[in-house]
Amino acid sequence: MIESSMSLECYKRLKVQRESNRFLLAGLTGGIATGKTAVAEILRVLGSEIIDFDILARQVVEPGKPAWEKIVEYFGKNVLQEDRCLDRKKISAIVFGNPGKRKVLESITHPLIFEEFENRLNDISQNCPGAIVHGVMPLMIEIGLQGLFQKVIVVYISRASQIRRLVVRDKISLEDAENILKAQVPIEEKLRYADFVINNEGALDETRIQVERLWQALKRIQKERNPGLI
Repeated sequence: MIESSMSLECYKRLKVQRESNRFLLAGLTGGIATGKTAVAEILRVLGSEIIDFDILARQVVEPGKPAWEKIVEYFGKNVLQEDRCLDRKKISAIVFGNPGKRKVLESITHPLIFEEFENRLNDISQNCPGAIVHGVMPLMIEIGLQGLFQKVIVVYISRASQIRRLVVRDKISLEDAENILKAQVPIEEKLRYADFVINNEGALDETRIQVERLWQALKRIQKERNPGLI
């Protein structure tokens, strides 16, 4: 599973980086439409360093960058919008039911995404060595990278709520929403990998209270790992 997303060499290098630095590296994941971005924003306000893999994925394919050029060469110019940015919905539609094309896309983007992730961690280790860092990785469990993180946080809502939110958010049919969920590890199964769970079924204030408790727990863990650091 690891090799499908990054080289084994990169994985080992990131593990060494994690162990040789004083930051606490937590992974934030969950299913689609569970509210990972909202939870990450609360953590950012509380003081966490946030590295969002969705943002990294957009940055490495900006117009003119090497990954953008390779994707346009492979998929054709019809996947471009008027501003020359990639049309993510078009590309998603192409690769959704085509594992071969999806692997080509991943082989282009994933090495660069993890290279940028490594660079961000290097910056944090130099500028804020005792930081609590959250890597927001939607498909962490699917690609088998939960072992990269010292703690795993799963943002949870029920499957029925996922479908309902997805239909409203993306303005898609019930059938399309169900098909998207079928391509991911079920949210209930992801809970098995969690050190902490944020239940995001309720109001934002209820979620915020849970995230604040999580933050205090992570600060205690970090203080135990690095006495006198925090």
